[in-house]
Amino acid sequence: MTLLRRVSSALPKVSEFAKRSVASSKFPVHPLDAASSSSLVHGVHVFHCPDGVGIVAKLSECIASRGGNILSVDVFVPEKNQVFYSRRSGNVQRESKEVFPKQFWILINAIHLRSFVMPVAVQYSEFVFDPLRWQRKDMDEDFRKISESFSAFKSVVRVPDLDPKYKIAVLVSKQDHCLVDLLHGWQDGGLHVNINCVISNHHRGPNTHVGRFLERHEIPYYYLPTSLGDKREEEILTLVQDTDFLVLARYMQILSGRFLENYGKDIINIHHGLLPSFKGGNPSKQAFDAGVKLIGATSHFVTEELDAGPIIEQMVILFLFLNVFNFNSLSSLLDVDLFIIHIP
Repeated sequence: MTLLRRVSSALPKVSEFAKRSVASSKFPVHPLDAASSSSLVHGVHVFHCPDGVGIVAKLSECIASRGGNILSVDVFVPEKNQVFYSRRSGNVQRESKEVFPKQFWILINAIHLRSFVMPVAVQYSEFVFDPLRWQRKDMDEDFRKISESFSAFKSVVRVPDLDPKYKIAVLVSKQDHCLVDLLHGWQDGGLHVNINCVISNHHRGPNTHVGRFLERHEIPYYYLPTSLGDKREEEILTLVQDTDFLVLARYMQILSGRFLENYGKDIINIHHGLLPSFKGGNPSKQAFDAGVKLIGATSHFVTEELDAGPIIEQMVILFLFLNVFNFNSLSSLLDVDLFIIHIP
């Protein structure tokens, strides 16, 4: 309770600081009136370039000058690699849909944080805008010019309501909860992707919850049993040729370096532990045996080294919180990822 009081007591100061910061900005302001807010569309921008002065200001000015409204900005400059990483998101006029979770767009637009000799930075921005005032092609051109001026490594803009959906395939083993969470998130419109197929090395009958869901939504399900000598990788490659990336939702098989090379696109794994600690199988038991006070889940890119790829997003939960709900046994701990693995 003391901790909560300390945090809450600091909030007014943060709020006042935010108000002063906005008020002192010199960017042109175009208020979004209530009449137009219902038609605003949500956009996301990820910017990765050598660090320098004026990057945040220039990107913010670009959005504001087109009548856009920034919802959130995340900026990251690695201490040793001084590269600017930026992600912004916002809304273009749209129907009454909720803004998509930031974590999902991090997952979709995540940039591999590789080593650079020069100072680098990343900015992530979420914003809303009126597509009648800022057409999609003009947006690309505006961000392209900024990208050139800062010699950006990558500048990615996504407008989920207007852009083509990414095509994905989901690989899963025996446990359903990660797959079910992804499927329901997709059904509710929170994941702007097309699920081409679900592939599993465990059989699921047509009368199971997952089987009925997939059949109802006409998502193909492929059962490919594996063995120590045959991971069925060639068949998987054939099935996922027409995808933009893969998601491993508790797929308990290690993909070979040859598979990664032949697929050639991003593969995202959902690991029910806080990497880089507790890699491999039974991470919850590893954490329990180690007596840690924090547990959680990690989404990361897949590389040849087990659970060692670049981390995209993580969620943490305190053992203190678990104790409130009498999560005092290992069996309960192993079920925690039922509600945290999706990284809400």
